[in-house]
Amino acid sequence: MTSEPVEALPASPAGRPSRPALLVRAARPKQWLKNVLVFAAPAAAGVLTQPHRLVLAGVAFGLFCVTASGTYLLNDVFDAEADRIHPRKRLRPVASGSLPVRTAALAGGLLLAAGLTLPLLVSWRLEVVFGVYVAVQAAYTLRLKHEPVYDLACVAAGFVVRAIAGGVAVGVPVSEWFLIVATFGSLLMVAGKRLAEQKELGGDGGRHRATLSVYSAGSLRTLLGVAVTGAVLGYCQWALALQTAAIHHHHGIWFRLSIAPMVLALLRYTWLVERGQGARPEDLVTSDRSMVALGLVWAALFGLGVYGG
Repeated sequence: MTSEPVEALPASPAGRPSRPALLVRAARPKQWLKNVLVFAAPAAAGVLTQPHRLVLAGVAFGLFCVTASGTYLLNDVFDAEADRIHPRKRLRPVASGSLPVRTAALAGGLLLAAGLTLPLLVSWRLEVVFGVYVAVQAAYTLRLKHEPVYDLACVAAGFVVRAIAGGVAVGVPVSEWFLIVATFGSLLMVAGKRLAEQKELGGDGGRHRATLSVYSAGSLRTLLGVAVTGAVLGYCQWALALQTAAIHHHHGIWFRLSIAPMVLALLRYTWLVERGQGARPEDLVTSDRSMVALGLVWAALFGLGVYGG
């Protein structure tokens, strides 16, 4: 099994990556793509055309980038030994030994402190949301990552909390159907990630992540089926509810039409996961041309439903 190449980093005079560059890499900026979820509820509510609400959603996005990076750094500190077993994660700065554990822990702690205090400048409700996110991530890092089912729930909860944060930041209610779609969609990605990790690591999976030796491929596929079914049904109900409301505003049938690309995207994602490509969901949804095309079609139709006449 070959490992992925290490991306180029600015070098210090000694020829090694500089410490700031290593910290940036350990903060995993590529993972910030997940934080785009904070724009989902405001976009669905049609308020992103209001400058002050767009700014608030952007602030929530930035705060999640800071907070999530803090959790990544601390998680790398706790998981350094296990990450050294993984063919890709062993290249991370902490696991490889290029970034001192103490430096990573200090940076992670400072980022988390910022993530737990700065949301209060927006509202106390957003502060509560970030507090819940940090509490869930802390429980996952310290204990629940080793507990079957709870490990999946914690990772999925991180996506759902991001979606809730967007609505809270701009002051719009979050639809129950929106939450159902976010929940089952998150479970779909997490179950797919675990299934792909099993295939990727083989017999070493349990050494890297204890629960990988507990889950059978069949149980993860069952969860995958439940998740995609819940996401499909939840989105259909949400789109039809939005369509009913849109009829009164003469916004056409765009929400109803958006069901087709969404369902196809979910089924395509499930198929790709079955082929072992779900270990890095953020890469999968941006590298597969069909997924990108379906996403653009869905966004256009949904956008017409929200903002079109």
